[in-house]
Parts: sequence; C-alpha cells; structure tokens
Amino acid sequence: QVRLVESGGGLVQAGGSLRLSCAASGRTSSIYRMGWFRQAPGKEREFVATITWSVGRTYYADSVKGRSTISRDNAKNTVYLQMNSLKSENTAIYYCAADSRAIVATDYRYNYWGQGTQVTVSS
Repeated sequence: QVRLVESGGGLVQAGGSLRLSCAASGRTSSIYRMGWFRQAPGKEREFVATITWSVGRTYYADSVKGRSTISRDNAKNTVYLQMNSLKSENTAIYYCAADSRAIVATDYRYNYWGQGTQVTVSS
C-alpha cells in the first residue's frame, strides 16, 4: 500500500505561481510512476502531468505544457508540480497519484490516490 499526501495548494492571483508537493509513504519501492490530476468544479478529473520514478521521464497535458513542471525527489519520496502563469481556469482540486505498473503515460489508471489539495486562482 502507498499513501499519498498533497500540500501546497492555496489562493493565488492570476499570473502567479504555486508549487504543489506530494509525499509518498508505505511501499514506495513499488512505485513506477507518479502523476498529477485536477478536477475543476462541475468537470471531470483530467490529467496534468506524470513522471517515472526511477528515470524521471515526464509527460504533460497539452494544456499545461510550458507553464508547469513536474519533478521528483527520490530521497524524500516526494513529487512536485510547479505551476506558473496561473489562470482562473486552473482553479481545481489537484490530486496526486501513484502507480506500480510500467505502462504508457497516456494510460491514466493509477493504483493510489491522494486526498487532493485545493488551488484557487483569482482573476
């Protein structure tokens, strides 16, 4: 079992930046990849970015390319999402996810999920 705890959300003005963190605990040796997803009010959850745990290969949704960076610190069992030039439409609950399977980045099924952290961008 892997436990994920997100932090770093909050209220930010449009154009600002935030860095989200996700700390993993438990069977972290089983993690192959970690990802970030978000769910805006009234919308379905959508993929944001993913990173493979050992190599650090990344993959982003087109909507965040160039404005967001996913990274990881293996020693701290933590993955980060740096978000810049935030817009009001980026307001959502951001979820961290972990997966033990070596599958393609566009497969958005993950084994484990965090509780989410709220990001609110004011215009």
